[in-house]
Amino acid sequence: MADGAHRPLRADARRNREKILTAAVRVFAAEGLDAHLERIAKEAGVGSATLYRNFPTREALIEAVYRNEVAHLCDAAPALLAEKSPDEALRAWTRLFLDYVTAKYGMIDALRAIAATGGNPYGHSREMIQAALTTLMDACTAAGLIRTDISPTDVGAALEGIALTSAGPEQRPQAERLLDLTLDGLKTRP
Repeated sequence: MADGAHRPLRADARRNREKILTAAVRVFAAEGLDAHLERIAKEAGVGSATLYRNFPTREALIEAVYRNEVAHLCDAAPALLAEKSPDEALRAWTRLFLDYVTAKYGMIDALRAIAATGGNPYGHSREMIQAALTTLMDACTAAGLIRTDISPTDVGAALEGIALTSAGPEQRPQAERLLDLTLDGLKTRP
């Protein structure tokens, strides 16, 4: 018999899983990672049994929240390119990157604990994020909007540096200014 863990989720089960992940981000942000899981289930509009069926442990939920945030960040790149000019898409994505890093730092101790027990919450997140940034920068380069001598790896390092120094909500204005400065430095000059 095939392993049931690899079967696609029914539509209602998929919706419940998404509602739980969305509620978990809100509750963890408001109450910290020690928030009661029952509170997350209530916020998601599902029963505790549904939450535990999807996420049998707090660690499983935290890891899923993190992976979901990475996926949303990476999935945003093509969506932004479809609705904005390449430079505006890159600018909007860098703001989403800050949101992602702020959420990640709120979970960092829990993610480290998961990694210490042999889990790998980070998986391929760095590669996925780098690929999304490359897509955005390639579109900007093709449109002649940014310099060609700066790699996505360099820009990624700059974004990480900005996030490390300005990840807190009270530092967001500074982070926005630093992002603008970085993006301005990428622009082609006549």
